[in-house]
Amino acid sequence: MKKIRIGLCGAGHIAEVAHIPYLTTYEKYDLVAVCDICEERAKDFAKRFNIPHWFTSVEDMLASVELDAVDVCTWNAAHAPCVIAAARAGKDILCEKPMAESLESAKKMMEEVNKAGVKFTLAVPNRWAPQNVSVKELIDNGALGEIYMAKGHNIRRRDTPEGWFTDKRYAGHGCIIDIGVHRIDSIWFLMGCPKPVSVSAKVFTAIGDFKTKGITRYPGRKLDGLVFDIDDAGAGCIKFENGAIMIFEVSDAINGPSTSKLQLYGTKAGVVIDGDVTLYGERDGYLTDEKIQTRRGTSYEFELKAFADYVCDGAENKYPMDLAIQMQAMLEAIYISSDTGNEVKIDDLI
Repeated sequence: MKKIRIGLCGAGHIAEVAHIPYLTTYEKYDLVAVCDICEERAKDFAKRFNIPHWFTSVEDMLASVELDAVDVCTWNAAHAPCVIAAARAGKDILCEKPMAESLESAKKMMEEVNKAGVKFTLAVPNRWAPQNVSVKELIDNGALGEIYMAKGHNIRRRDTPEGWFTDKRYAGHGCIIDIGVHRIDSIWFLMGCPKPVSVSAKVFTAIGDFKTKGITRYPGRKLDGLVFDIDDAGAGCIKFENGAIMIFEVSDAINGPSTSKLQLYGTKAGVVIDGDVTLYGERDGYLTDEKIQTRRGTSYEFELKAFADYVCDGAENKYPMDLAIQMQAMLEAIYISSDTGNEVKIDDLI
């Protein structure tokens, strides 16, 4: 079996805890190189995970080692440079969410990927979450009927990441683009990815750089001169061409209880995903609440396997470029709507 000779861009937390476990154990991958702008970090990462080669730039990695693909796990603003370099070198690409720090950068990525004709998948892990995959199967089999309304909540009471995550120069934006994308994308995926039409939304920085005691925060890389200028809460509504709507609420810091939930309402039944999966319907004229047992595994496991199957075996691309651009446009529209106070048409952005 031919393995994918893959290079990893970025030796940060998401690479270590989410991608490395499968890049180093799944039989279709041969992890041969890692690059990171911090030399010591790249060197240490290569040593700890037995990666043969390390570099301090994606350009050096692509020029020095024979690769089939790259896995981009850098901060958001570095996604575009890494993807563009890989595309120009003719390498297939897996890119962590969000696609980029801005729609402008995402469009440049699309242009280069399409020009090169390489394979590209956006890695939004909840699309592969066992609960979501099981519910999608139910939906595709008609269990919910026509989905006309959905709600997503990703509310964290005090969980704003540290380091580069708080600085727009590196992150692009805050909680909406970082964790909101998980709920927004999950709902969109379960609805069948209907064409987005418009967005009305508002984001806030109400809590800011909190100093709450007893809180452990996600460890983004600390850099000199970082500022805190990102959103920590937001809510809004996305309308779709088929008449359906999505309502979302997101926060990294808010004075309320933490909750993570998806709710989809269909003409035959509805579903709530909150760790468990519960189907709300009727049977023999009576209301029913039915618990659904889902498959085992992790979202990152299935995500990395899906990319390998796509590259090696020509399997379906689970998150192609056209959908990635639409998702980036929805995220961009949220911030434009918040800034202007107006509903934003997606076609005006794409």
